[in-house]
Amino acid sequence: MKERSGSRAAVDERYAQWKSLIPVLYDWFANHNLVWPSLSCRWGPQFEKATYKNRQRLYLSEQTDGSVPNTLVIANCEVVKPRVAAAEHISQFNEEARSPFVKKYKTIVHPGEVNRIRELPQNSKIIATHTDSPDVLIWDVEAQPNRHAVLGATESRPDLILTGHQENAEFALAMCPAEPYVLSGGKDKSVVLWSIQDHISALGDSSSSPGASGSKQSGKTTNEKESPKVDPRGIFHGHDSTVEDVQFCPSSAQEFCSVGDDACLILWDARTGTSPAVKVEKAHSGDVHCVDWNPLDVNYILTGSADNSVRMWDRRNLGSGGAGSPIHKFEGHKAAVLCVQWSPDRASVFGSSAEDGFLNVWDHEKVGKKKNSNVPAGLFFQHAGHRDKIVDFHWNSSDPWTIVSVSDDGESTGGGGTLQIWRMSDLIYRPEEEVLTELENFKSHLASCTPRN
Repeated sequence: MKERSGSRAAVDERYAQWKSLIPVLYDWFANHNLVWPSLSCRWGPQFEKATYKNRQRLYLSEQTDGSVPNTLVIANCEVVKPRVAAAEHISQFNEEARSPFVKKYKTIVHPGEVNRIRELPQNSKIIATHTDSPDVLIWDVEAQPNRHAVLGATESRPDLILTGHQENAEFALAMCPAEPYVLSGGKDKSVVLWSIQDHISALGDSSSSPGASGSKQSGKTTNEKESPKVDPRGIFHGHDSTVEDVQFCPSSAQEFCSVGDDACLILWDARTGTSPAVKVEKAHSGDVHCVDWNPLDVNYILTGSADNSVRMWDRRNLGSGGAGSPIHKFEGHKAAVLCVQWSPDRASVFGSSAEDGFLNVWDHEKVGKKKNSNVPAGLFFQHAGHRDKIVDFHWNSSDPWTIVSVSDDGESTGGGGTLQIWRMSDLIYRPEEEVLTELENFKSHLASCTPRN
């Protein structure tokens, strides 16, 4: 107990120091207190542009204690444009308050906890969720009715159910950028692949909305209480333990990768069968929790692990016998890494979040260059706004340097979670000579405005 209170004091001190630096570090920052923890957060489509801010969908989950149902929340978020927010505004926030920038738009009463949310690139209204069951649930968030999450409320009915796992799917979930394909991994040690288009009666043609089409036809094609179901295109075996995360190759619906509690990274090619194309054993010295494939350079893959490290791989260097070593090991976290994601804007930049409460932003091109020896190689920004483990985050492809992140604050505060939306100052990531020129111009401007005696 004494050790816990000591670590609490250290977190409080770190947090206070971080809070004082907000006007220096951030171009925009919004803090949104959550009644319940959220295990997943994702940006949806941008739907309105204005002079100073844009409006965008935001998908969240609410993981409750059972006193009210678990929900999938669709929110509207006002994203302030770069260099618009005033320093006084972004430095003054109440940790316990709910941000005026985030407004709940619709609630779906979810059948079980929402472990993971992923959006379909081909249709911005369609999302997939994982819960503690073998099924993957597909939702048309615009067609779904808004529900009140009260005790005893009837669960919302998914527009489609993807079946194929023998045990709980839980966390490993991905949508394909190239085709309307869904990928999942689970406790049954398998990776499962579906095409959303395989249920014609639910989906109509590829341009129609699954939710709208399915809900209109459900009375004719299925029992009113049952959602249409889709069988997998393939089930892939090669892991020896739970599959923790999966990801598609950005340029191919047939190539994907997976990681798991067996510490393996596996690359698959559906064109060659259901066995691993490449299996990297002992990719880390602990369970591998997360993986991401670079959308701007398909040769690079990231993995994050319980061994506290992030590793970067070049698929050209991975042999079919499992040979190959990472290009670099990024070691800046002090606890298990839970989420990694490449920037949608710069091929060399990525983020990682961990149980230590930090979200680190890295640039692998900075590795090996002259640096502060006290700073891990490649690390150029550290977001310290969360008091507890950061379970998920997502770069905003509509506003590439804006990130949404969620933490589960149950262990430190006794419940709830924190949602933060933030954009670091562009002075941090822009080329050094460009920044120095701007600061010099600013300095000259100030000098010319200063009255002389």
